[in-house]
Amino acid sequence: MEYQYTIHDYLSVEEKQLHSMPAINRIISGGHAAEMILVTEAMQEKRLARIAEEIAARPEVKVVLLAGPSSSGKTSTSKRLCIQLMTCFRHPVALSMDNWYVNRKDTPLDEEGKPDYESVYALDLKLFNEDLSRLIAGEEIMLPTFDFPTGQRQYNGEKLRLTSDMILVIEGIHALNPIVSEQVADANKYKIYAAPMSPISLDGEHWVPTTVNRLLRRISRDFQTRGRSAQTTIEGWQSVRRGEEKWIEPFRNTADVMFDTSMLYELAALKEKAEPVLKAVPADAPEYATVEKLLWFLSCFNPIDIEQIPRTSLLREFVGGSIFDAK
Repeated sequence: MEYQYTIHDYLSVEEKQLHSMPAINRIISGGHAAEMILVTEAMQEKRLARIAEEIAARPEVKVVLLAGPSSSGKTSTSKRLCIQLMTCFRHPVALSMDNWYVNRKDTPLDEEGKPDYESVYALDLKLFNEDLSRLIAGEEIMLPTFDFPTGQRQYNGEKLRLTSDMILVIEGIHALNPIVSEQVADANKYKIYAAPMSPISLDGEHWVPTTVNRLLRRISRDFQTRGRSAQTTIEGWQSVRRGEEKWIEPFRNTADVMFDTSMLYELAALKEKAEPVLKAVPADAPEYATVEKLLWFLSCFNPIDIEQIPRTSLLREFVGGSIFDAK
């Protein structure tokens, strides 16, 4: 596995001091938030370009498997990687593993007898492997679509056959688990683990855990796209984390490359979206201790205008307005 850079890898000792709450606040208060955003975005795009070039240099690769924990930015990363692959004269096809979920009634149960949506067995592994193998063999398949409101897998007439210049880019939390692609030769696969990896320093000794970033991302997205309260999202977070430790973390070191999805400015940007949702949680709720902690972290940062964030940004997946959501 190659370690594919974090923001820290690009900075000198002096520059690493910029990766801190005081420095970020000085940049914002000094009127340079837009420049910070653009530089952060450019650094991340540069890393994606290098990954795309490495994939393009290996013509035997037919499938890119991109995994990561919840709210790591997998969807935006896969779509931006597709654009970079196009610049390398490859024809990428982006697919989500979510479309191969079993019908909801067939979801496996956890130790408490509740549906375990984090389990790898929540996927129809047999069908996914068969479809993947047939695509690589040059056959045509019917593409499924999972309808989340009904909990049913559907077929809407969409078909796919790979030509010689095509490459699949498949994202999902279980993409690195060998069981999901066991019928595909290793030489035909390129594996990416994507997650926030560069925490922000509060004072040089204390850091904002990257799990805080991910939970704030998820709270913002859940409220906007699903109408879920912060309380509901926080209530399910421990179950999500247990699933990550069981089903995702054990396979991260099997990746060909690690991709850091940290955004230097993201807590300042998430503040606008997350604070009102968090403040709506009643003080007597069991989740309020977590709410207080998240609000405290957000209070440490000056806000920025999210209108300054490019529509291609990974962070748009969580604050809304992503160009990749456009129909």
